[in-house]
Amino acid sequence: MTKTALTIAGSDSGGGAGIQADLKAFSALGVYGASVLTAITAQNTVDVRAVDAVAPPMIAAQMSAVLDDIAVDAIKIGMVGGPEAIAVVAAGLPDLPVVLDPVMIAKSGAALLPDSAIEALVSQLLPRATILTPNLPEAARLLGTKPATTEEEMLAQGRALRALGPRFVLMKGGHADGPVCTDLLVGTGVERFTAPRIHTRNTHGTGCSLSAAIAAGLAQGLPMTDAVRRAHGWLQGAIRAADGLGIGRGHGPVHHFHEVWA
Repeated sequence: MTKTALTIAGSDSGGGAGIQADLKAFSALGVYGASVLTAITAQNTVDVRAVDAVAPPMIAAQMSAVLDDIAVDAIKIGMVGGPEAIAVVAAGLPDLPVVLDPVMIAKSGAALLPDSAIEALVSQLLPRATILTPNLPEAARLLGTKPATTEEEMLAQGRALRALGPRFVLMKGGHADGPVCTDLLVGTGVERFTAPRIHTRNTHGTGCSLSAAIAAGLAQGLPMTDAVRRAHGWLQGAIRAADGLGIGRGHGPVHHFHEVWA
């Protein structure tokens, strides 16, 4: 049987993040992708111009339609919208590996998760997550504190988030300074993933793409550490190749198909 992953997230009309990035990542890594839209955004590489939330009953209907028919092996959750949408998503989740990417702010700086939804996200979705994949500002917002500036602070925040329910927390260090980017996978132990920092403005959709790549690995039966390691290496290649795409005038997308396209 073909391995399948489901993404529950918002749409990016520019194609670099959200549902579009997730489906590209699934395909690039050999997994069939299904989708549930939680929001429609009017955005490009420069800005987000409008956001229209999908009604919670429609979110529930999409989830039911997919899960009643398609044998899903893993689920990735991205932009979910308000408390009502979060409740619907949480209620419809089956017992499968869940990768939760707490999308809060777009690359352009536009807010994608209202303050009123944070409590619902923490109480209803974090306990259902197999792995939570926040960047440093997202981790700080979930905990109501300041972003970590050292690996010690990253580890402490990762452990604090894991205490809220996820089996694993991947603290992503892309927003930190320095020539090396370090991610920490916090579980019962700690795994450290490092890579040289790539200087490019074309990083739109990195968080979405990484979490989707992890979901693809879990759908294929990889252990968590192996799924994260493969996703980390794949994303580094996608970032290195991003400038060759030449998409848009702002923060362009990463190259999801860098291993396939000439």
